[in-house]
Amino acid sequence: MVIFHIDANSAYLSWSAAALLERGGELDLRTVPAVVGGSQASRHGIVLAKSIPAKKVGVKTGESLFEARQKYPDLLVVPPDYDLYMSCSDAMYGILRQYSSLIQRYSIDECFMDYTASAHRFGDPLALADRIRGRMRHELGFTVNIGISSNKLLAKMASEMEKPDQIHTLFPEEIETKMWPLPVSELFMVGRATAARLSAINVRTIGELAAMDRSQLRAMFKSHGERIGQYANGIDSSPVAPNDRIVQKGLGNSMTVFYDVTDRRELLAYLLSLCERTGARLRALDARASLVSVWLRTDAFISRQHQRQLHFYTDQTSEIYRTAAALMEECWLGEPIRQLGVGLGSLSRTDQEQISFFDSEKAPGLRGPDVWIDQIRQRYGDGAIMRGVFANTTLKPMEGGVNEGQFLTMGGYGP
Repeated sequence: MVIFHIDANSAYLSWSAAALLERGGELDLRTVPAVVGGSQASRHGIVLAKSIPAKKVGVKTGESLFEARQKYPDLLVVPPDYDLYMSCSDAMYGILRQYSSLIQRYSIDECFMDYTASAHRFGDPLALADRIRGRMRHELGFTVNIGISSNKLLAKMASEMEKPDQIHTLFPEEIETKMWPLPVSELFMVGRATAARLSAINVRTIGELAAMDRSQLRAMFKSHGERIGQYANGIDSSPVAPNDRIVQKGLGNSMTVFYDVTDRRELLAYLLSLCERTGARLRALDARASLVSVWLRTDAFISRQHQRQLHFYTDQTSEIYRTAAALMEECWLGEPIRQLGVGLGSLSRTDQEQISFFDSEKAPGLRGPDVWIDQIRQRYGDGAIMRGVFANTTLKPMEGGVNEGQFLTMGGYGP
């Protein structure tokens, strides 16, 4: 088996930079402190992607633009363009399809490619990887890292090594020298909490994790322990599952307000505005969700997040808001709030949905107004119709400014 993992370097920032250069711009955003985020004129929005120079001055993905500018006042900010990002992702996929029919679009900026059956046509894997890397740079204007191995896990780990615009191999015979010395936190599926628990028992490298007794791992982490034990030893049997569409796993909206909110009714109004935007995006995907999450950040930069798995799927704004409001009540302790977000996960296409005995009889009737409102706004503008709760207020829930922190989560399953 010969598996490639192709990963676009700093995808959103790179794609925005390439598009600006193609339109005649003289500045390459990748060479200066720059981010993809929300409005430059306000505190709105979060950092979705950053350049390497921005990283060097301390800017972090996920923080507010307000925080980022405190670290570097002259930070350049460009708005996200998801249509552009999908176009770049499609173009990357199109090049890869010329070398193999077995391509798995794992996320918007990374793909797995099974090269096993194509090797007799295109030759040495390293030579082909170099050709692909060159084509991405010269034809599409952005760089990629390519990892090569005998399974998906090792190919992905290889592509995460030195960046950008690099090719790395990580075959089983290279694990001991290339992977085992790495910090355990760099292993796929080992997050901060897992790494902290491992560090507490003096397991700090991937090699030390690989040497652990499997029964001890199962006792500490249950089935997840078995998985990371296998990954630490380079074991992965998941196949490259061809797909020509990215699997979208979640979406949401976040906002940073002009001032710190302390009034409960006002906070709920902002929450409703986020649910309206997120619900509209969900219906545009022709999908429904069964996982609702809410997160907030206080004036002291303390973050909290709660989520709830529903026993049914929904795309109704009222249902999303009802659940989100309950979650907000659980995690808000009355402090001033400066950032608020709503997310939806566990998505299902409406034509693949499992019918539930618990679905409300009113569901079809409640969905109608949401769809009509979406259509009116699409035709006449976001401000053409709004809920009565927003009347006589300065809040414009469906217009730019308040809700500029859109995000989406895309990906496949397994490494």
